[in-house]
Amino acid sequence: MTKHSCNCSHQEIDPSRRRILTTGAAALTAAGVIAATPGSAIAGTELYADPENPALPVRPFDIDLSNTALVVTDPQNDFLSPDGATWGVVGESVTEQNTVNNIEKLFIAAKSVGMPVFVSPHYYYPQDHKWKFEGVLEKVMHDISMFDRPGALDTTGFEGSGADWLPQYKKYINDGETIITSPHKVYGPEQNDLNLQLRKRGVDKVILAGMSANLCVQAHLYELLEQGFEVAVVRDATAGAKVPEGDGYLAALINFRFVASTVWWTSDAVAKIQTAS
Repeated sequence: MTKHSCNCSHQEIDPSRRRILTTGAAALTAAGVIAATPGSAIAGTELYADPENPALPVRPFDIDLSNTALVVTDPQNDFLSPDGATWGVVGESVTEQNTVNNIEKLFIAAKSVGMPVFVSPHYYYPQDHKWKFEGVLEKVMHDISMFDRPGALDTTGFEGSGADWLPQYKKYINDGETIITSPHKVYGPEQNDLNLQLRKRGVDKVILAGMSANLCVQAHLYELLEQGFEVAVVRDATAGAKVPEGDGYLAALINFRFVASTVWWTSDAVAKIQTAS
C-alpha cells in the first residue's frame, strides 16, 4: 500500500508534520505515560481498567434488530494501517486495543444477524485545502494529505490510498448492503447525512465504533445523543493518538463513561448482537 496515490492538486506533505506524528508516541513512551490495556492484546496495566467501585450507574441497552444499527467511523487506511499517515501516533493504541480485529468482529456479528451497518467516512477534496482557517488537527490532517481524494465524483487513486477502507473490511463494506454516508469533514456527523440515513431506516439505537476515540467517535457520540439516539460505545473497537499533550484514548474513555448510554467490550457487544432478535 502506498501513501498517497491520490492526484489531488494541493500542497505537498510537510515533512515536519510527519515527524511530529511519528515521534509523538515515542515521546510518551519515554515519559512513562503509555501503558497497555487490560483485556486487550497487551496486558498488565490498570491505566484503562474500570474502577473497582464505580459511582456511575449501569444502564440497560437492549438490542432490537428492528431499530438498532452498527455505526463505524473512519475504518480507513490512514488510521488503521501501519502504512497510514497517523500510525506513528495511533499505532500503539490500535495495537493495545486490538482495534483492527475488534472492528472486524463487529462487522461479522452485525452481518450475521442482518443488523444494518453504517460507515461514516472522512474524505478531503481539493476545495477543502483552501479553507481560510483550521483547528490544530485539521491543519495537521491537511498537511499530511490525510483522507485525500481528487474530488467528490472522482475515485482516481482511491484504491489502496489512505482514504480507502482497510483491506480486511472491504468484503463487509462493499457488499451492497452497508450504508456509506456522505463524508464528515471535521469530527462529527453534523455535516453528513448519517442522522438522516439512520432515521430513514427506523434506527434509534446505535452501537458505535471506529476511529479515532477522542475525535470522530466522541463527536459522533455527542451528536447522536443530542439527536435522540441511544448509543453504546465499544471501547476496544476504537483507539486514540498518544502525543506529549496527552493520551487521546484515555481522554475519550473517561468521557464515554460519563455520557454514553453504555460502554461495552467487543466480546460483550458481539454476544449481545448474536443473541438479538
